[in-house]
Amino acid sequence: MRLFLCLSILLHCIPSLHAQHQAYFPDPDTSIQRRLEDWQDLKFGLLMHWGVYSQWGIVESWSICPEDLSWATGGRKPGLADNYHDYVTAYEKLPQTFNPTRFEPERWAAAAKDAGMRYVVFTTKHHDGFCMFDSKFTDYKITGSQSPFARDPRSNVTKEIFSAFRKEGFWTGAYFSKPDWHSDDYWWKQFPPSDRNCNYSIQKYPDKWAKFKQFTHNQIDELMSDYGKVDILWLDGGWVRIKTDEEIKTELSEVYENSRWTRNPQSQDIDMAGMVRAARAKQPGLIVVDRAVTGIHQNYLTPEQHIPETGLPYPWETCMTMAGSWSYVPNDQYKPTDEILEKLVDIVSKGGNYLINIGPSPEGEWHDAAYERLQEIGAWMKVNSEAIYSTRMFSTFGEGERIRFTQSKDGKTRYVFLLDAPEDKLLLTRMPFSKNTKVSLLGRAGELPWKSTKDGVEIQFPVEIKSLGRHVWVLKVE
Repeated sequence: MRLFLCLSILLHCIPSLHAQHQAYFPDPDTSIQRRLEDWQDLKFGLLMHWGVYSQWGIVESWSICPEDLSWATGGRKPGLADNYHDYVTAYEKLPQTFNPTRFEPERWAAAAKDAGMRYVVFTTKHHDGFCMFDSKFTDYKITGSQSPFARDPRSNVTKEIFSAFRKEGFWTGAYFSKPDWHSDDYWWKQFPPSDRNCNYSIQKYPDKWAKFKQFTHNQIDELMSDYGKVDILWLDGGWVRIKTDEEIKTELSEVYENSRWTRNPQSQDIDMAGMVRAARAKQPGLIVVDRAVTGIHQNYLTPEQHIPETGLPYPWETCMTMAGSWSYVPNDQYKPTDEILEKLVDIVSKGGNYLINIGPSPEGEWHDAAYERLQEIGAWMKVNSEAIYSTRMFSTFGEGERIRFTQSKDGKTRYVFLLDAPEDKLLLTRMPFSKNTKVSLLGRAGELPWKSTKDGVEIQFPVEIKSLGRHVWVLKVE
């Protein structure tokens, strides 16, 4: 497992307002390293952003953040955005009308399984603090007294989703936001919030921060105790973390790009080590993803809406939307199947996993286009999945813009992905063949003839290749 030998490797990670360079520190627990190897075999997963914000068809949570940012102020519900206080008041009443009576997680799980997905990550709580699970520590939840859906026997949607997907053989992952903008111990009502951060001095009011820290640990404990086997704890809100004095000094002098809001630079120590230790006591082997926070509790990295140009030399996952938004937006445009499959191939060839997001509607449904894409992806995976699952990066991820490679973990079998079907022959210059090499096209019986030339390896193709499938064609090289 040579990818765990590096102690600190810098990278350009998640696209943000300022370029972020992060170091990767492998978890010293060898059982977690083994679990990460298993997770890397899965390759393809489903992410779902779902909450009360789906009723307005707007950006998830960020519209109540007072920062002058395009996805915050620009993502607010039209007609309600003139006065911030009134807007937040209206937003916090959304639980009173959130009633997803068409919620059918078994259909989601079946469609995702048919598409070849192997794990699911669900937003149990986003930054707005609304819980999609039955937390005992807040009434701001889908099972709360204000929610009409609380009377439904399936109102604890996190439990229902995890159960439905687990029955289909999925790994389950809990997305959880460390910041909670509804909590009076994070955004204290005594002061107006000025940005995404805790809005009071933690140094001046340590007891209040201690209450928020305990609240957070309590909710994580609920998810680890009451929801069956949980494989991944996917933590968002990387600004809730310990900051050094030097980081604080640096942030004091910075402002958000195109914004009048200054950063709140104080350290927000949530006791991550204690939280992870307690979570793994309940869920042995739990993979923890403390996103964008350098250290041993970021077991894999998560470039967002971005595929690293040449891959990364340690565990990583691109999280990306299937449509245009993370949350449900009426009439959103879904990516074509060709594009989704090409991204899957590109990511896997560079050693990563692909976590693609679908946002359920306020009624608890997926758009028909999502089902159509998954069905088409599944048809391709049924022919070509051996080149995806349990593979690793070849010595190079491909050649040119339209050819990609993977190989089996033992290196004995290689795969060549052709994003365009060749007319009659293909020239490979970066994958050497031996005299006993056999080449076949997945989905077609028989071997393909090939020969070595001064320029590389030339492979002959049957004239009917374009009729054998769509999207991406895959060669098996043994």
